[in-house]
Amino acid sequence: MSGGGCSIVWFRRDLRLEDNPALAAGVRAGSVIAVFIWAPEEEGYYCPGRVSRWWIKKSLAHLDSSLKKLGTSLITKRSNDSVSSLLQLVKSTGATRVFFNHLYDPISLVRDNRAKETLSAEGVSVCSFNADLLYEPWEVIDDEGRPFSTFSDFWEKCLTMPYDPEAPLLPPKRIISGDASRCPSDNFVFESELEKGSNALLARAWSPGWSNADKALTTFINGPLIEYSKNRSKADSATTSFLSPRLHFGEVSVRKVFHRIRTKQTLWANEGNKAGEESVNLFLKSIGLREFSRYMSFYHPYSHERPLLGQLKYFPWLVDEGYFKAWRQGRTGYPLVDAGMRELWATGWLHDRIRVVVSSFSVKVLQLPWTWGMKYFWDTLLDADLESDALGWQFITGTLPDGCEFLGIDNPQFEGYKFDPNGEYVRRWLPELVRLPTEWIHHPWDAPESVLQAAGIELGSNYPFPIVEIVAAKERLEEALSQMWQLEAAARSAIENGMEEGHGDSTDEFVPIAFPQAMHMEMEANNVPVRNNNPTITAIRRYEDQIVPSMSSSFFRNEDEETSVDIRNSVVDSRAEVPIISM
Repeated sequence: MSGGGCSIVWFRRDLRLEDNPALAAGVRAGSVIAVFIWAPEEEGYYCPGRVSRWWIKKSLAHLDSSLKKLGTSLITKRSNDSVSSLLQLVKSTGATRVFFNHLYDPISLVRDNRAKETLSAEGVSVCSFNADLLYEPWEVIDDEGRPFSTFSDFWEKCLTMPYDPEAPLLPPKRIISGDASRCPSDNFVFESELEKGSNALLARAWSPGWSNADKALTTFINGPLIEYSKNRSKADSATTSFLSPRLHFGEVSVRKVFHRIRTKQTLWANEGNKAGEESVNLFLKSIGLREFSRYMSFYHPYSHERPLLGQLKYFPWLVDEGYFKAWRQGRTGYPLVDAGMRELWATGWLHDRIRVVVSSFSVKVLQLPWTWGMKYFWDTLLDADLESDALGWQFITGTLPDGCEFLGIDNPQFEGYKFDPNGEYVRRWLPELVRLPTEWIHHPWDAPESVLQAAGIELGSNYPFPIVEIVAAKERLEEALSQMWQLEAAARSAIENGMEEGHGDSTDEFVPIAFPQAMHMEMEANNVPVRNNNPTITAIRRYEDQIVPSMSSSFFRNEDEETSVDIRNSVVDSRAEVPIISM
């Protein structure tokens, strides 16, 4: 692949030297200019939040230090248009090749396709690679060449593919640096002065950077992995891998994680270690859910804002900013929910079981729009990941064909004794309840007045009463679902009558739900009903190259297909496969 000119290697969410196909291709081709372009405005509503920006800042510094040891450095550019900046870099450096690794969210798919078209038109050779998945989405299809719609079928196909995922690549031994004298790095700010104080706490728990990610993987494999199936539901201890932010930012590749875990699985199988094998299978399923999130985003590019099952667009969400504020601040009156939300704000992290509890409470008990909760997760989580978050919130909302049933509400009191039986997690994050006996820790409203007084608790003062009773929430949810089915039936009837009368398909008009103003958010219109309380892309396919799906509505199931799926009959309770993905 060598030839005249240097190569630009465009780093994005692949901030590592090891198993980086784009970097490896650049090194093989000759001299390299490593580039990172910071263009958060391109992400629209989903520009990185405070803790994500902190992680990026630290990880980029680590990557730059590693590159310098190999003979080059990282050029950082601030931009409102990544493609224009790439083109300018090509002109400034005389680069003849651009290499980058694939991303699968809809914004990146559009941007990357435009980059290829723009740069190719200037005579620049552009090539992209898979560095984020075990298999590309177009490789995992059924016998009729169609994509899978359920996780179980998708993952079974992945595990029975006739060829294994590619082995991870070694990091380069040295890098010949291209001439970047005419394109100095820009200085840009990842955090404000106000944010630095909060972010300083993050450094006590996390060490971003690709070599630290490798250490974290080794620590997990040699420690918690063997009892992962037994301990992963314990919210009050470190029982997960904590790899999800490192996977999101590409500090470690999923292929490396997969192969390292499979090696351990083989060892334990030879030893007859059944518990270890069970743990490996369960952890690999979490890897599979991450794969599935990108798969669904690729084939359903609007899954981060629209329900995948058509009925849910008729659900009358409760637009109540007071409820939303109480949920965000951990003031709902349900200790496990409140502890989770306060931990999220303080640390940028939540155990996956607690993520399920707080997200389920938001959409089922409070019946707030699921996009509100997803956006708040995006703004506050260290491992905020558009594809994974969309899959998780779609699952909780019951809009996946194999998702959980929307009608069922899990009582936070009972979930508390399941995931935090001794109340240690609640006491850690709710100091006002620290003296409350374990018997009452997950339902203080039932505690005798003498117990509350001894614990220094005054309900309604230093800790709130429950924001809504669970029994009342269940009744309200049943009513809302009934209304949803009525609206869906009426819409279907209108469409059928319109067709019979020769008027064609009818278009439903709904009031858009905006993000709460308190969060300084706005959102383009989504076709969903509200209940108040108080351009097509084409690309030439190459096996090793990125396929870009159509962004037109034809990429979705048509309206009749969507609304004909009765989620009352199709859903299954697959709690073991809950795709609120943190590892």
